[in-house]
Amino acid sequence: MSDCLFCKIAAGEIPSGKVYEDEVCYAFHDIAPQAPTHFLVIPKAHIGSVSEVSADNSGIVAHIFEVIAKLAKELNLDSYRVVSNIGEQAGQSVFHLHFHVLSGRDMTWPPG
Repeated sequence: MSDCLFCKIAAGEIPSGKVYEDEVCYAFHDIAPQAPTHFLVIPKAHIGSVSEVSADNSGIVAHIFEVIAKLAKELNLDSYRVVSNIGEQAGQSVFHLHFHVLSGRDMTWPPG
C-alpha cells in the first residue's frame, strides 16, 4: 500500500531503529516508547489489523509470534507484554497490522 507508513518503513523508505528483519517481517523500536523495551513487529505484506487475519495470511502471524519469542530470548526478556490495537477506538493509529512488545517495567491495566 503506497501511502502506508509501516509499508514504507518495512521497505526501507523511512528510517527506523531496526531490531530484526527477515523476508516476512520487520521489527523496530517504537518512536514513543511506553516501557524501557518497546519495539514493534510488523508483517512486510500489508494487513490492516488483526481483523484482516485469514486462513490465507495466518501463517504470517504465526511467524511473527515465533520471531517475538526468539527476540524475547535474545534480549533476555523473561516477562513482557504483546499488544495489538484494532480500530481507532482501541488506539490503532497506523492501519497496518503490528504487535507492540513491551518489557522492563510493571505492566498495569489499562496499559500506559
